[in-house]
Amino acid sequence: MRVAILTVGNELLAGDIENTNATWLARRLTEGGATVARIQTVPDDHEVIADVVAEWSTAFDAVIVTGGLGGTPDDITMEAVAAGLDREFVVVDEAAEQVETTITAILERRPDIDFDLDVAWYASMPDGAEVLPNDEGLAPGCRAGNVYVLPGIPDEMKPMFDSIAERFAGDRESREFYADAPEGAVARELGQVVEQFGVEVGSYPNRGGPTRIKLSGFDPVVLDDAVAWVWEHATVDLYETVAEVEEATREESD
Repeated sequence: MRVAILTVGNELLAGDIENTNATWLARRLTEGGATVARIQTVPDDHEVIADVVAEWSTAFDAVIVTGGLGGTPDDITMEAVAAGLDREFVVVDEAAEQVETTITAILERRPDIDFDLDVAWYASMPDGAEVLPNDEGLAPGCRAGNVYVLPGIPDEMKPMFDSIAERFAGDRESREFYADAPEGAVARELGQVVEQFGVEVGSYPNRGGPTRIKLSGFDPVVLDDAVAWVWEHATVDLYETVAEVEEATREESD
């Protein structure tokens, strides 16, 4: 499954807020076997969001959009997604009930709060959308076709994604190990393993520490053979974990 991640928010582009949602989602999707094919951040701009959704909804198996849900003027994501999918933007009764239930619960805990919000706006979604409950916040998410719209607040986004994570399962696998040397010391072997086995290779240097090496592909047997080949032909010491590298370093220094 090829998945694209679209994060929305002027604050992300300005650097006011770190875009941890993109990294977290990419990691979770990859762990589940999906291939993250694209990550992009766009401003709170109706036309821009709609254009990207229109293009990506036909280019990828699934699109995950985060950010821009709520009742402030810049919260236009849901309406823009509806436009991008060429669907009406309508109030969904199930979503309205969830918003009203959440408001009631909040007022029971905090009767001093004066809520003045437009329930209909919070409950409006692309016509025909599946409502995704937000157990940690006010604005529900939704699925419209292959586009999933999630809140931008991480404490709300993460549990909502967890509730649907199995929908993005794929058969992509990875194998990781470590080289106690700079990445250049294993560059030749990694280039050869790509040619011979057709796997994807990533090497991630850590200044002052071991280099993490990651092989990825869709055939577990081929992946295991590729890893074995690298271990056999590498001219530097390889380890399965960082702890093993550290232990070997301590033994050498003793």
